[in-house]
Amino acid sequence: MRVVSLVPSLTEAIALTLPGVVAGATDWCSNPADLGVTRVGGTKNPKLDHIISLAPDVVIANEEENRALDLTALREAGVEVLVTEVRDVPQAFRELARVLDACGAPSRPRWLDEAEEAWAQLPEPERRITAVVPIWRRPWMVLGRDTFAGDVLSRLGVDNAYATHADRYPRVTIDELRAAEPDLVVLPDEPYRFTADDGPEAFTGLPCSLVSGRHLTWYGPSLGEAPRVLGAALRAARR
Repeated sequence: MRVVSLVPSLTEAIALTLPGVVAGATDWCSNPADLGVTRVGGTKNPKLDHIISLAPDVVIANEEENRALDLTALREAGVEVLVTEVRDVPQAFRELARVLDACGAPSRPRWLDEAEEAWAQLPEPERRITAVVPIWRRPWMVLGRDTFAGDVLSRLGVDNAYATHADRYPRVTIDELRAAEPDLVVLPDEPYRFTADDGPEAFTGLPCSLVSGRHLTWYGPSLGEAPRVLGAALRAARR
């Protein structure tokens, strides 16, 4: 089995479960750290000729991360493409199982069972708070409706202030974000790399939580520790 993965979190899941199966991955596929495979460009601008030359049995993609026109071009070249859709935590587990099965996993990996159990055993939050979740700056963009990261936060007791917005990733002004009067501002380190020196200064007077983008937005092995890691970061910002 030869697999090309165009989704960083799925690359990690496949490589961990089936060592040697991943033949190609995007430039953004950073995990596992020692992943030594052919790089095929970005998630939005993959090098289709590189992918085709690898003669993969299947290309793993995602309806949000990858462009439909690229996936269509691969199919027209005779390449099998599996497209995932992940909008919440339960769907992430279902899609992970589907991907691993398609890549030849003989059984469900232990890490997937442990990750699902970690979320199933998550206690009911003692209190709920509201948050705005910027994902980009210049222009400001935030999590809107129907997102995996929004569902992750909701299960940890954090309600996205823009969860009912018409757009999934609306552009908003900084004045609008401040006017939303959230209890918390959640600043992940990807896709925009918010840091202690880049982000919090825009929200004077509001508590800001700098969180791991891998734990907030990736659906893969990181799901197992995400409740603990994110929960600690969110609590620390509210002290």
